[in-house]
Amino acid sequence: MSETPTLLSLSGIIKRYPGVVACDGVSLEVKAGEIHAVLGENGAGKSTLMKVIYGVTQPDAGTLTWKGEQLTIPNPKAARALGVGMVFQHFSLFDSITVVENVAVALPGRVDLKELSKRISEVSERYGLDVNPWRPVHDLSMGERQRVEITRCLLQSPKLLIMDEPTSVLTPQAVDQLFETLRQLRDEGTAILYISHKLDEILKLCDRATILRDGKVVTETLPREETEATLAQKMIGRKFPECRRRDDHTEGAIVFEVAGLSLEADTPFGTSLKNISMRVHAGEILGIAGISGNGQSELLDALAGERTINDKNAIQLNGIAVGQLNPLQRRVLGLTYVPEDRLGSGAVASMSLTHNALLTAHRRGMVRTGLVNFRAARDYAGRCIREFQVKAPGTEALARNLSGGNLQKFILGREIAQEPKVLILAQPTWGVDIAAAAAIRQAVIDLAARGVAVLVISEELSEIFEICDRIAVMAGGRLASPRPVSETNAAEIGLLMSGMFEGAAGQATPAAVSAVPA
Repeated sequence: MSETPTLLSLSGIIKRYPGVVACDGVSLEVKAGEIHAVLGENGAGKSTLMKVIYGVTQPDAGTLTWKGEQLTIPNPKAARALGVGMVFQHFSLFDSITVVENVAVALPGRVDLKELSKRISEVSERYGLDVNPWRPVHDLSMGERQRVEITRCLLQSPKLLIMDEPTSVLTPQAVDQLFETLRQLRDEGTAILYISHKLDEILKLCDRATILRDGKVVTETLPREETEATLAQKMIGRKFPECRRRDDHTEGAIVFEVAGLSLEADTPFGTSLKNISMRVHAGEILGIAGISGNGQSELLDALAGERTINDKNAIQLNGIAVGQLNPLQRRVLGLTYVPEDRLGSGAVASMSLTHNALLTAHRRGMVRTGLVNFRAARDYAGRCIREFQVKAPGTEALARNLSGGNLQKFILGREIAQEPKVLILAQPTWGVDIAAAAAIRQAVIDLAARGVAVLVISEELSEIFEICDRIAVMAGGRLASPRPVSETNAAEIGLLMSGMFEGAAGQATPAAVSAVPA
C-alpha cells in the first residue's frame, strides 16, 4: 500500500461555523486504489471535511493537493471535472423533476434524456440498485433516493468517490452488491473515501481508517487489526454504550389499531396499501421491516394523518376513530411522529431549534391567546438539548447547522417530551453515529417501559431485533402478521421481505416459511 501513489492530500484544514470549529487542523492522505474510512461521532467534522474536498465548502485555512499539485476546488463542478464524485448523506436531488433529469443536471453540455435513461438503467441493473429513470424524485422513498444518488455518482466514473453513509437505508442484499461494486472500483484504481457509522461495514470493506473527534484527527488505523469494540472506543473516547433490554415486559391494553386499511397510491409510481391490519399495545414496541418502496411511506402518511382515508374506523387511537383526522387532531389525542426525512418533514433547515420546537409542540404552553411565548419555546428547546445530549451552540442554532445525528436526537426529544400515548418512528437512526444511535434506541425502550405504544418502521434489521417486542414485514403494500422477536430470526424476516407470505405477491406456502432455518 505504501508504494501506491497519493491521489489526494489534505493538510491543516480548518473550517469554522458560528459557535463551533467543525474541522480543526485536519490532515488526511488518500491513495489511488484504496478504500479509506473516515470515522467519528456526529459532529466530529466528517461531512464538513468531505464537503471541502467536493468544493461545497471552502476551508478557512489549510491546503489541498491533488495528484501532487496544490489547488483550490471552488465548487462541485470543478470537483467533478477533476474526477471527484460524492454521494451525500442528505440527498442533493430536486424533488420536482425526474430521476433522469436530476442526473442530467450534473452532466456537461446537452444531454439526450432517452439515451441517458438507458445508461441509468444499465448501471443500476449492473450494480443491483433498482432505479426507474422516469420516476419523479418527490415520489421516491429515502432508500430509493439513496440508490439514485449512488447511480448518479457511478455514471461519472470518478477517480475519487466520496460516500457519506451510503448504506443507511439500503437492504442487506443491496449493501452486499454495493460492496462488490466498491471493491471492483478499488481494483480498477479508484480511491474511495467511505463514511459509515456501521462498524461491521468498515471491518469488511476498508483498507485504512482515519478517526476524527471534535474536529481533530485522533488516530489512523488498519481496520483488519481492529474490532467493532476497539473502533468504537477510539471514536467516542469511552466505553461503547449498550442498550438495556426490558426482561419483564408485559402486554398492555391495545392503544393503536389498524383494521383492514386499504388505500390507493396517490401517484403512478406509488404503492397501494392492501388490507393492512395491526395492533400496538401499551408498553410495546412493534417493528415493521421491509425493503424501501413497498408501501412504508404510504402507510406512514395514513397513520400520521398526512393523508386521510375514507373509512375513519380503519385507524383507531385509544378506541377513537381517527382515519379522517388531520395530524394536529391526532396529536391532540396523543400521537406523535418522527418522519424519516428529518430535514424535509421533521424540521425546517433555515429555522432555529426554538422555532422548530414550536412546529409540533406549541400546545405545550408555547402559545397563549394566539400569541407565541418565546421564553417557553426556548425553555422547551433547551430541555430537548439537555435531556437528549444534543450537540448545539444553543436554542437559536439553525437546524441545518446540526449534524444529522444531533438533529435526529432533537426531533426525537421534541416528540417524546410531549408525553405521547403513541409514538411512530420512521428510520430512527438513519445516518446516526453509534453512540447517538444507542441513545436513541435506549430512549425508545425507556419510553415503552413507561407505557407508551411505539411503532418503529426501519430498514435496519439489527435495530428492529435489538429494540422491538414483535416484528411485522411489509412487502408489496401488504403487511405480514407480526411475530414475537423471540420466535423469529433474520433469515425468516429476510424471506418475508421478499414478499413470501400469505396474501403478498410471490407468496410462499406456510410450510415454506416455517422451513427457514433458525
